[in-house]
Amino acid sequence: MLNSIRNAELQGKIVLCRLDLNVPIHNGVVLDDTKIIRSLDTIRFLAKNHAKIIVLSHLGRPKGVDKEFSLAPLIPILRKHLDLRIEFSDEVISDKSQNKVNELRNDGIDLLVLENIRFEDGETENDPQLARNLAKYADVFVFDAFGTAHRAHASTVGVCRYLPAYAGFLVENEYDKIITTLKSSYKPKLAIIGGSKISTKIGLVENFLESVDCIVIGGAMVFTFMKVQGIEVGKSLVEDDMLQTAKDLMVKAKNLGVELLFPYDFLIGYSKDKPWLENDIPKVVDSASIPSHAMGLDIGLRTIQLFKDQIQKSQTIIWNGPLGVFENELYRRGTEQIGRSVISRAVSTIVGGGDTVYAIKFLHDSLPPNIHISTGGGATLAMLSGHELPAISTLVDNY
Repeated sequence: MLNSIRNAELQGKIVLCRLDLNVPIHNGVVLDDTKIIRSLDTIRFLAKNHAKIIVLSHLGRPKGVDKEFSLAPLIPILRKHLDLRIEFSDEVISDKSQNKVNELRNDGIDLLVLENIRFEDGETENDPQLARNLAKYADVFVFDAFGTAHRAHASTVGVCRYLPAYAGFLVENEYDKIITTLKSSYKPKLAIIGGSKISTKIGLVENFLESVDCIVIGGAMVFTFMKVQGIEVGKSLVEDDMLQTAKDLMVKAKNLGVELLFPYDFLIGYSKDKPWLENDIPKVVDSASIPSHAMGLDIGLRTIQLFKDQIQKSQTIIWNGPLGVFENELYRRGTEQIGRSVISRAVSTIVGGGDTVYAIKFLHDSLPPNIHISTGGGATLAMLSGHELPAISTLVDNY
């Protein structure tokens, strides 16, 4: 169990709240406020319990102070959704920001947003002095930035050494949903893993070999597994330095009795940007028949049916990574069809990874409650892979 804000003494306290407000901004305009919306429940709970709030967040990966990455454009969005007196400090650690904090203490404002924490030297190095300076502003620390939970930074981990630390609602929900699904006893348990590279998914596959009954493998990463089996894959993406790893994973899966499902057929092209069309549709070949001058770019109909059959008999599903070049509409069908099949199942489901989240939201605006869409990106991948998340480990006894 996480140490939840429900257990915190908040009355009259100043709360330093680390959020993930890393939203897309163009020319000072917020293009997608989803992450801001997902943070509102925690902010409202703190305000309802008579706490004053200091918001910390990052935006992008600035090299020092760069106003292109300023958090200032977030203020109108927060004011739109919150009936609070909200101010912004264009500095993090300074006399100016301290004066704004004093306004909180003197009930002049309700919520203060500090400038991009990554403008500060020492943030990504988890500098103790920066953490101490941040902690001096507040009485309580709340961590609700799940997307940064795998980073041991001053504003995610360092502050916890100096203030009582609690999990916000977004982090609590992500943690509970992922842990519950990973530990689910409802079988068969299925993992669907796509994406381009084994090297980014090794931990995921290895962890799932210990916990699921079947792993469906798609996306470009499948071609490394195919090459290990002596199958010609043409110009398809292969990580030659991962061939032995792929072989080892296949041997381990066999020893553990975990079924690995690979595609039967592919839609091919000359390159990602140059399709091979027959009658205006992508050419389809069997998995063992990819021409030397072509590459596999999506799964074919036989494979879609194979994967759908597995989904329909599974009682727990975890999906990470698209099954084809989803950004090209010619090679989107496999991911779309698998997504629709996943949505149709009323079983415990986790969907994680930016491209996968985009794909499933593209298919359906309102998803059923059994499907948890994780906001974490790298943090979700790390947690599903069985790795400790530094920011989470500070909030739970036995993580």
